[in-house]
Amino acid sequence: MQTIILAGGKGTRLKERLNGLPKPLVQIGGKPLLQRQIEHIKTYGVTEIIVLVNYRKEYIEDFVKDHDNFGISIKLIDDGEPRGTAGALISVKDHLADQFLVVYGDTLFNMDISRFVSYHQRQQNTDVTLFVHPNDHPHDSDLIQLGENNTVISFHPYPHPPDAYLPNIVNAAMYMMNKTSLTAIEDDLKTPSDLAKDAFPLMLKKGVAIQAYNSPEYIKDIGSSARLDKADGHIASGFFASQKRSRTQMAVFIDRDGTINEPNGHVNKHHKLTLFSGVGKSIKTLQDARYRTVLITNQPVIARGEASLDDYREIDAKLDTVIAEDGAYFDAKYVCMHHPDSGFEGEVPSLKIDCDCRKPKPGLINQAIQDLNIEILSSWMIGDTTADFGAAHNAGVSSIGVRTGMKSNDGLHPYAPDLIVENFAAATQFITQG
Repeated sequence: MQTIILAGGKGTRLKERLNGLPKPLVQIGGKPLLQRQIEHIKTYGVTEIIVLVNYRKEYIEDFVKDHDNFGISIKLIDDGEPRGTAGALISVKDHLADQFLVVYGDTLFNMDISRFVSYHQRQQNTDVTLFVHPNDHPHDSDLIQLGENNTVISFHPYPHPPDAYLPNIVNAAMYMMNKTSLTAIEDDLKTPSDLAKDAFPLMLKKGVAIQAYNSPEYIKDIGSSARLDKADGHIASGFFASQKRSRTQMAVFIDRDGTINEPNGHVNKHHKLTLFSGVGKSIKTLQDARYRTVLITNQPVIARGEASLDDYREIDAKLDTVIAEDGAYFDAKYVCMHHPDSGFEGEVPSLKIDCDCRKPKPGLINQAIQDLNIEILSSWMIGDTTADFGAAHNAGVSSIGVRTGMKSNDGLHPYAPDLIVENFAAATQFITQG
């Protein structure tokens, strides 16, 4: 597998920290960022790296030589002038393999690259796969709208319209690309041009198939002093190392309606979603305590025809937007859209099934445990219904009931929580403080 590292930027926002060096050589955790990138990539079997350089390239050339090319094939290419990330790739197209991994020279990451590459290669007729994730600052990030099966349907570059509800699905600046995707746009792309803001939207217009790989694994832009300091702290505290996929994770599985938002009938439009006070801060508290936060929710309104997929996406985007005001997000979301009973006007026949994912069955939690490498005995489920407690019980996870939904004794299923507290904030306080 060939990897392209985009390392030609000046690093203007890091000028006072670089001491005249190019941005990829900034020190982080006592080691140059470029060295961290190359060593990490190398562990996943990458044998060829092309570093696209421009600003003070001689420093990078000397650095690579001093490390004997890190024992793999490393080629440095200067395209002669600043062309932007997309323009730089197109300018070296003759050097590119049919498929290649793209890494930005100002990102720190600790992720399973093999898994990402394999995901791209399994997607039939996919030309580009973007690594996406939620983050704690979507308001100033480039956001992505997904359709069915994680296909990318639109881009929302920063800055965003005020009061807009947008999904917290952030372009993490790592891509798997087929060379043909560049061929489709090279004649229409201006120079300089950016991959995220210019090339990918143009690809969508040209019919290029773009897919998203959504993962909460660690990848951070360290392009400013504040973000560099934050990432430095993550390394020093051990948080960075703990985020590796092979490390088991603690998780809190969180129900939606009645648990974090008012049980306002069937929430089928975004204006019906009203979060309880302090929910965002409570989710942030869980994340600060190193718990993965995972939404686990039954949404039969879709199967019953009471809400469309677009309605659900708007509701979910509102949820993302509101909790992001407190720097909070869900690491992952698992939704059952099925309903076993027929007879509803406007119902969706394909979703009227007795599935394995509808709570109290444990399908959603089990899938999350597998996807995120969750340690069951250290994890919790917070909910308000016997279906929530049943899903937790059947998955082997401890459960906490909240009185806000007033359904802890709904009589629908023979399950009870391990503990009952007043609300979501009290549940998170118990989990994090005992």
